[in-house]
Amino acid sequence: MSATAARIPCSAPALHEEAADVRAAIDRVLASGWYVLGPEVERFEAAFAAAAGARHAIGVGNGTDALALILRGLGIGSGDEVITSPLSAAYTALAITMVGARPVFADIDPVRHTVTPAAVAAAITPKTRALMPVHLYGQAADMAGLVAVASRHHLPIVEDSCQAHLATAGGRPVGTIGVAGAFSFYPTKNLGALGDGGAIVTNDAALADRLRRLRNGGQSRRYQHDDLGVNSRLDELQAAILLARLAYLPGWTARRRTIAARYRAGLAGVAAQVPAECDPGHVYHLFAIRSRRRDALQQHLRAHGVETLIHYPIAIPDQPAFAGVPAECPAARTACRELLSLPMHPALSDIDVAAVCAAMHDYRED
Repeated sequence: MSATAARIPCSAPALHEEAADVRAAIDRVLASGWYVLGPEVERFEAAFAAAAGARHAIGVGNGTDALALILRGLGIGSGDEVITSPLSAAYTALAITMVGARPVFADIDPVRHTVTPAAVAAAITPKTRALMPVHLYGQAADMAGLVAVASRHHLPIVEDSCQAHLATAGGRPVGTIGVAGAFSFYPTKNLGALGDGGAIVTNDAALADRLRRLRNGGQSRRYQHDDLGVNSRLDELQAAILLARLAYLPGWTARRRTIAARYRAGLAGVAAQVPAECDPGHVYHLFAIRSRRRDALQQHLRAHGVETLIHYPIAIPDQPAFAGVPAECPAARTACRELLSLPMHPALSDIDVAAVCAAMHDYRED
């Protein structure tokens, strides 16, 4: 990609107004000499739990581990099925396979792009042990409908909130509606580390205690392993960085919502489908439009200096790794052919938003 083509980047994980705070946090950890499961992790866990509206937060290695650890903490494993979305990063389904369970894919709402309660209900079998909806692009799944399905079938809901920091569903914080929620701190997320990181939130004290053991080799105290755990610990450096950045997250979220509103106003009448805001708690991790000529539109925008990305080009059940998992998901497959993510990040200027909108209006479908 040329320098001109990258003039308006799709994401901007670099440090911005928080740079001095982040550098101070790094210096504090380096001076302490404590790098794993120390006071920085404890401080961040307390602060993130409060921000997420949860009683407990458990820092882990990444978002995938967060999902897998929740399933492990619920006793889900070999022979069990977990229903999830075919439209997500493949790591959602990989987390299910990590505990030996089988992912089952329920199709999506073509407007909201998250699993529909009806499709989930139809996918339930005697082997189903949990529902794992994905709050995609910063917008919550239809949690009222999914809670009703889960309640009828006595199933726990594990929320994949990896793209939905501070999002709400019907006014309730995501991650706290089901039994637990998983968050990712990959650098391009709304709250990103300078490396990998993740967290689990829950209001269940017993589950939180079990998850703290499981992330640390199953240890209840040093060298006593009561559970078959894993090694997935948020380190002190990333915790300190995340704590520094967490203070900026409400402002960054407000900026994302402002950018989304500007896009909506500026993209009226373009040859593409603008994403719907189905819940006012949308936090706009991504702003994904749809076009039946997606590749041509992407090429046009690149020529106008606008970087775009595709989230996601292949439905998870169509990935070679999941070839043995059949799925009827026509809405998800169609979305994968049409979705295109426009630039969306707090550092995006109003001038850049206007330039993206102008480039979109210059595009004509033949």
